[in-house]
Amino acid sequence: MSPPPGLFLDNPHQVCKLHKSLYGLKLASREWHTTLSSALISLGYSHSQADQALFTKSSATSFTSLLVYVDDMVLAGDNYAEIQAVKHFLDQTFKIKDLGTLRFFLGLEIARNPDGIHLNQRVYILSLLEDSGSLAAKPAKVPFDPSLKLQLDQGTHLADVLSYRRLVGRLLYLTISRPYIAYVVQKLSLFMCKSMDVHYKAALHVLHYLKSSPTQGLFFSSSSSLKLAGFSDSD
Repeated sequence: MSPPPGLFLDNPHQVCKLHKSLYGLKLASREWHTTLSSALISLGYSHSQADQALFTKSSATSFTSLLVYVDDMVLAGDNYAEIQAVKHFLDQTFKIKDLGTLRFFLGLEIARNPDGIHLNQRVYILSLLEDSGSLAAKPAKVPFDPSLKLQLDQGTHLADVLSYRRLVGRLLYLTISRPYIAYVVQKLSLFMCKSMDVHYKAALHVLHYLKSSPTQGLFFSSSSSLKLAGFSDSD
């Protein structure tokens, strides 16, 4: 590196030390995550074992969580003072912009009222329908035709295999707010390596089903005790 104009060095062998990694470098995202993690850990937060992008801080009386996607963050908790404190700390350290109450994040729409919080992916679904040319398609009543048995060598080969992979990948992201399509999407993902026209039509059928209720999602009641129940097949 050459010293910038106007900088006079006493020793010609001195060099400049880079304090901030630049956009475009391969290590930029790693350096940013390391810097942000160190700052949050110094504030008492800890990494989640399930997701390295999730930081949590808990005490006997409060719980706060912070989710990071590159340089976008979602902050939630039951202690308003702690939330204000971490926002002030991040602003002093990195100069953040507070966008207020969460309404939209990575394709997720969040609507809240006194009864609770509703989470859906309406805009994401409409974008999927537009990209696949299915905006004018007739809505389907079920996500998958129960009489259809998909097989590996069924139908004719797709001219554009990547379009099927992209569609199934985007459907996978939709299972966040529409978990009941997970089984169908899992079935469709089995044909990534050898995609046929029948498989693509089945994936479009899922979109036609989603068109019938794009605003449907998950509702978290403010009066719920939030007791989670899990079920699994014995096999």
